[in-house]
Amino acid sequence: MTTKPAAAAARATVYGYPRQGQHRELKKAIEGYWKGRNTADALRATAAELRRTTWRQLAAAGIDEVPTGDFSYYDHVLDTTVMVGAIPDRHRAAVAADPLDGYFAMARGTQDAAPLEMTKWFDTNYHYLVPELGPDTVFTAHSAKQVAEHAEARALGLTARPVLVGPVTYLLLAKPAPGVAPGFDPLTLLDRLLPVYAEVLADLRAAGAEWVQLDEPALVEDRTPAELSAAARAYRGLGALTDRPKLLVASYFGRLGAALPLLAKAPVDGLALDFTEAAAANLDALAAVGGLPGKRLVAGVVNGRNVWVDDLGKSLATLGTLLGLADRVDVSASCSLLHVPLDASAERDIAPQIRRWLAFARQKTAEIVTLARGLSHGPDAIAAELSANRADLASRATSPITRDPAVRARTAAVTAADARRRQPYPERAAAQRAHLRLPLLPTTTIGSFPQTGDLRTARADLRAGRIDTAGYEERVRAEIQEVIAFQEQAGLDVLVHGEAERNDMVQYFAEQLTGYLATQHGWVQSYGTRCVRPPILAGDISRPEPMTVRWTSYAQSLTDRPVKGMLTGPVTMLAWSFVRDDQPVAETARQVALALRDEVNDLEAAGTSVIQVDEPALRETLPLRSADRPAYLEWATEAFRLTTSGVRPDTQIHTHMCYAEFGDVVRAIDDLDADVISLEAARSHMQVARELAAYGYPREAGPGVYDIHSPRVPGAEESADLLRLGLKAIPAERLWVNPDCGLKTRGWPEVRASLENLVAAARTVRREI
Repeated sequence: MTTKPAAAAARATVYGYPRQGQHRELKKAIEGYWKGRNTADALRATAAELRRTTWRQLAAAGIDEVPTGDFSYYDHVLDTTVMVGAIPDRHRAAVAADPLDGYFAMARGTQDAAPLEMTKWFDTNYHYLVPELGPDTVFTAHSAKQVAEHAEARALGLTARPVLVGPVTYLLLAKPAPGVAPGFDPLTLLDRLLPVYAEVLADLRAAGAEWVQLDEPALVEDRTPAELSAAARAYRGLGALTDRPKLLVASYFGRLGAALPLLAKAPVDGLALDFTEAAAANLDALAAVGGLPGKRLVAGVVNGRNVWVDDLGKSLATLGTLLGLADRVDVSASCSLLHVPLDASAERDIAPQIRRWLAFARQKTAEIVTLARGLSHGPDAIAAELSANRADLASRATSPITRDPAVRARTAAVTAADARRRQPYPERAAAQRAHLRLPLLPTTTIGSFPQTGDLRTARADLRAGRIDTAGYEERVRAEIQEVIAFQEQAGLDVLVHGEAERNDMVQYFAEQLTGYLATQHGWVQSYGTRCVRPPILAGDISRPEPMTVRWTSYAQSLTDRPVKGMLTGPVTMLAWSFVRDDQPVAETARQVALALRDEVNDLEAAGTSVIQVDEPALRETLPLRSADRPAYLEWATEAFRLTTSGVRPDTQIHTHMCYAEFGDVVRAIDDLDADVISLEAARSHMQVARELAAYGYPREAGPGVYDIHSPRVPGAEESADLLRLGLKAIPAERLWVNPDCGLKTRGWPEVRASLENLVAAARTVRREI
């Protein structure tokens, strides 16, 4: 590879970084504030120290330009809503009285005001809060957060680049506010919003910002001509401003497609593109428009969403190809590093040789810095790093951990008949009604009950050796007894054992399957203060022994009512893990499905009549481009059916999904062939029930009537009103009554009250019909 003078100036940068801290300090500070254990000033001090620590670490690692504004107390889209003054009417008084408490009220709700709807950020497991807009929305600029955080970084002597959600993506992510006609298009507000962005940009320029990054990931999705025209108009207008910093428009999560030539021609100063998931497509498109003469290109060549070490030689070759296509080429990850854990070196329980295969945020930062040095000074400047990297890649490729011949032989033997139930749904429904004898509008929960402090302490004591397995299991049995007794007393019809023994709905199973690696410190933000530790799928998957049968059978022995067996489905097992990148994901999904099929069959053999296989990630993992979706949906639905198709007709198969846009996958939901599906619906006011009805969904469904992501307790009449809305779309004989999601993050007092109100609502509506 040859270099040219511009290459010597290559800079290393990132778009964003994990927010929570090495030990989840932000989570603990925020939750302590909510509970009144610490003050707002203490919370702000913790947040400021986390920001300073992050920036100093990035600078020490060799990052030339640190991001600011990506930090958030809850969600960066909610921060944008505050920045542009689009506060919902029901929260305006709270925000005016106390901006911090008002902010959290929008995120979590209060007893008197519902929170903003929450859904998935593109095809990730991060959740954002959906802006609510209408024709009467008035935008006003509030740039204090963005300006202050940039000033903090500059005070440390750092070159900093503020990062904002771009105006087009912000509007495309928004929905009509309550009471606004459903057909209202928030993008019609663009000309009203752009002056507010202009004011924020001017404020940042006045504060000393040389560059500002405007994130437009919505442009990697299929966009209509009108939407593309709006994007072109937005960046013509912002680019034409005289009182502004230099503008870097960033896209990620895929190929930019038809938006690329529009942005390349816009009077902006640079583009940031994903060269991992869409390397060839973005490279070809960039060449087709003649590159970016006179502009900056930030090349996202290190994958910001997986945990595997980068192929440095391959990335360096890509960067070399890009050198002739822009005035300058800088190096970054493909997206914010928010989506990966912080530091692989902290994982002391993973063998050192395997740990060398892994790159979390800090390791990816080092890879970016290495590639920037190689781009500037040539491969010889990083010869040692390239050699070590080749050795790590070879070690993984040849390791026996990655391949199990028995698993591969079983997977290869699967036929189409293995992934279909033998009886059609009407026959199964009749058999299940006769067997289960449930009332009209049967009530149930999604699976988990509160994970109390005592449970978490017991789990920590077991890990630390302070109690033995027998002592821990006695604590779990006592919790299951309490959960079953409460559900019987509350009047629920189909019970759950509460999942007291489970740390996480994916990790619990991953720890019992071959091929997975579990982390101790690999926390990733899912929403707000909710963090998860996605396991790492490193090799072929099998199930050595039953995973859930013992606890489900114990719970069933305590009651005459049916107790659901609870499993996490194959697509979600993949989506909420870091999946291997050395074989097609469809092959991995089939391996997981066969392991789970063994568990389903064992549950049925043990007398479990209702088995729920959760797939909340089915919509989340949907490819962003429609052309890529049929292949995904084919293997995803096959994997679910392969998991569930071996049971008798009178065994009722449930599935569950939450916090996503279901209209895009309703046909696939039908193709799962589950007997009952439960879905999030409380925040979206039964939108999913209407979508199922419009499609003609023929099976039973439980659109949620209790939003478990908010601490507020919905009254019985509120839940009954939602049920009545549901009945307008789904016949009573096919409608279930349940919360939106599992209850593990809630406290017992609110769970007791909410579920008692839910049962009361079901009884009220039963009497009405």
